[in-house]
Amino acid sequence: MDEENKTITTNGELILTKEEASILAKELKQRLEDGKKPEDDINQIKKLIAGLGDTRGLLRRTFSEGLGVIGKKALPELRNALINSENVVVRRAAAKTLKLVGDPRALPDLLNALLKDNDPVVQGSSAGAMAIFGEEAVNYLLEVLKNPLSSSLQCGLAAWGLAFVGSKGAKALKKAAKSESPQIRASAIAALGEQIQTFNDKEAKDIVKDGLQDCSDEVQIEAIKLTHLLKKNELELQVINDKLKNKNPEIRKQVIFSLMKMNAIQSKDTLSILLLTEEDKSVASVIRLAINDFNKDES
Repeated sequence: MDEENKTITTNGELILTKEEASILAKELKQRLEDGKKPEDDINQIKKLIAGLGDTRGLLRRTFSEGLGVIGKKALPELRNALINSENVVVRRAAAKTLKLVGDPRALPDLLNALLKDNDPVVQGSSAGAMAIFGEEAVNYLLEVLKNPLSSSLQCGLAAWGLAFVGSKGAKALKKAAKSESPQIRASAIAALGEQIQTFNDKEAKDIVKDGLQDCSDEVQIEAIKLTHLLKKNELELQVINDKLKNKNPEIRKQVIFSLMKMNAIQSKDTLSILLLTEEDKSVASVIRLAINDFNKDES
């Protein structure tokens, strides 16, 4: 075997040549197709993780599937690869593979990667992997929102993760909705939609109604977005209509969207009057859209 085809290590990290990766992937794929579990000794696991750095997507998927089948035995090396690999492709694939393994012991490392890795794909894959752990993931995702050094992307990914957790983390989300942090309250409320829609949760509904009067515009906006999930006898329409006078154009806009989702035709006259004085072009555009929709429903 010439120098180009040798397996080498750089700073202790195993690297496979394209030929080695191809052979390993072929053997692994055959085992998986035969219904056989891949070899799970430490050296084999390290080879499969090295394969996660291959430039060929189909091969990476094969290695990831194999590690997922191996499961918990692959966890230590995958966690190490996520945090310490110099190859960004390996770190990305390691985060996705930890999702397949499905062991919550990876949560601290996934949080670390979300907060500290400078690659946005690693951050996104880590948030996605965290979200599958349901309630166990909520406090970890909230740590991102609490961290003053978190970027807007990281906070957005954490909020998305909380929304994905949804009803699986309802207890923790309802507690977070009462946090002192407006950003945490807003993200927690935004994630309560499934709990309301699927389980008709009264406490979650009350949190949304309280959120409409929150001192934070951000919290109000997220609460407004969920008002269409409340039944007519659970919320007075006037409470929503009053917010059409709010100084924040984003609040006014979200109210109009909510009225449309509620099919609140009785608000058409209020919107027509508002249109005469509305100075924000984007809000005016949404008002016209709502009035047109209501006119269609009436015809």
